[in-house]
Amino acid sequence: MVLLAQPIQKRLTIQVRDITPDTTTIRSLDWDRDRFDIEFGLQNGTTYNSFLIRGEKIALVDTSHEKFRQLYLDTLKGLIDPTEINYLIISHTEPDHSGLVKDVLQLAPDITVVGAKIAIQFLEDLVHQPFKRQIVKNGDKLDLGNGHIIEFVNAPNLHWPDTIFSYDHSTQIMFTCDAFGMHYCSEKTYDENLTEIEPDFRFYYECLMAPNARSVLSALKRMEPLGEITTIATGHGPLLQHNVTELVERYRKWSQAQAKAETSVVVFYISDYGHSDRLSQAIARGITKTGVGVEMMDLKSADPQEVQEIVGRSAGIVIGMPPVTNKIANAAISTVLAAAKAKQIIGLFESYGGDDDPIDPILTQFRNAGLKEAFSAIRVKDTPSENTYQLCEEAGTDLGQILTRDRNIQKIKAIDNELEKALGRISTGLYIITAQKGDLKSAMLASWVSQASFKPLGLTIAVAKDRAIESLMHVGDKFVLNVLEEGKYQTLMKHFLKRFSPGADRFEGIKTQPATNGSPILTDALAYLECHVSSRMELSDHWLVYATVDSGRVSKADSLTAVHHRKVGNYY
Repeated sequence: MVLLAQPIQKRLTIQVRDITPDTTTIRSLDWDRDRFDIEFGLQNGTTYNSFLIRGEKIALVDTSHEKFRQLYLDTLKGLIDPTEINYLIISHTEPDHSGLVKDVLQLAPDITVVGAKIAIQFLEDLVHQPFKRQIVKNGDKLDLGNGHIIEFVNAPNLHWPDTIFSYDHSTQIMFTCDAFGMHYCSEKTYDENLTEIEPDFRFYYECLMAPNARSVLSALKRMEPLGEITTIATGHGPLLQHNVTELVERYRKWSQAQAKAETSVVVFYISDYGHSDRLSQAIARGITKTGVGVEMMDLKSADPQEVQEIVGRSAGIVIGMPPVTNKIANAAISTVLAAAKAKQIIGLFESYGGDDDPIDPILTQFRNAGLKEAFSAIRVKDTPSENTYQLCEEAGTDLGQILTRDRNIQKIKAIDNELEKALGRISTGLYIITAQKGDLKSAMLASWVSQASFKPLGLTIAVAKDRAIESLMHVGDKFVLNVLEEGKYQTLMKHFLKRFSPGADRFEGIKTQPATNGSPILTDALAYLECHVSSRMELSDHWLVYATVDSGRVSKADSLTAVHHRKVGNYY
């Protein structure tokens, strides 16, 4: 059964489909959302997935985003009398999944809310009304009758501290909310075309799950005793049915690589306060781009012993300012201070929650303890914008580069002397890559560029994983390849070789004009090509970006492209 409601506003629709005789998904399709909470650059919208399980008793798994209030509630009431629902299972309390919990409680006041202890505590602050509750922990079961025994799996930090998975032993469906999901909007209920969804699946993992790799591995281990999983019912994007084993193993592989990182950083944030959660994710993503591992910890529920242990094994510490009135969070920061060591580096950011702890006194205490700042304290004075999140990501990258600098130098020195000389004889041109998406823009000097195809006209660019512009060069993104002129490239090369501080305008003082695709064209370039990213291949320390050329122009027909000659191949 498939029902599609009429679109309203920016194409918000509902899809209803029976995925087993007793299990129905209600998918809220947000077709036109091209950004998700600012820091995730989406091309394909997103979905919010909810589920009805009918046994002798009935359970609703998650709700939807509040923007779908009327559509979702009308659809739910069209499927079932809400008063017949016995349980509301809360996978976690992030608003995009629990935004309509209060509405459901008003329709079904006798419903029992099922969730982790922390989730129930968060909900009390969210709905501001009494409700029946059942707290569950790992291994607990809920018998709905007719064979539908729901077993719960603790999955904290995926990506909120209160996350649980729910496994139906009858249908072998695992309800995972954010984990294994992706921001991809389509009427296809399932993962029918793996190639089509792969970029979004990977990007979603990098943004949300990579900073919590250890938690991913712990959740995977807890899933093992459950038995076969035929379907993963995700909270975002298509449900996984055709590629369950493959995609679960990718999570395992990626997370093992993150967890084995030689160096790690702990990022403390406070959930459900201001923009702490999102800002911390942007910083964490910047850190992981450098190959440094990240562990996330919520100050609101931090155990003192765990805080001491995680600080003790971390090379860097990042803290989002909690509210002055939160005694638990402030006690956790005191524990961090006591456990911190002089060799560590520190980064602080404001949460813009309206009651933030002052940043300077805490920063002074860390300085007095001998810690050095990895980046200037991020002070958020207005609602975070795209530029704020870009600043946070670049700050995280700076922190990671500080921690990996010596290691990378040693790796370069380890290359065989004759081999590096031979490799250095590969000559290339000199180019500036420029990209803009919304208010975000970036640029980099590039030499590893090559034409790759005739039909369509295409080229490849090797982009280091820790480059700021990498976030603007995903599949579907547009950019300009500016070709530098032989004998007249020094000024532009010198400018774009500079080390820019996080959030700095890379085009300040540079003459530009907008390309058709919105990216800057350098006025002093010899030629330019407007391109869009068609695919990416992951290498050890670079992404190989294949782009299709849409248009181009040469400003000086008789001039030559600047050529880059190297003597050794262990640096650009």
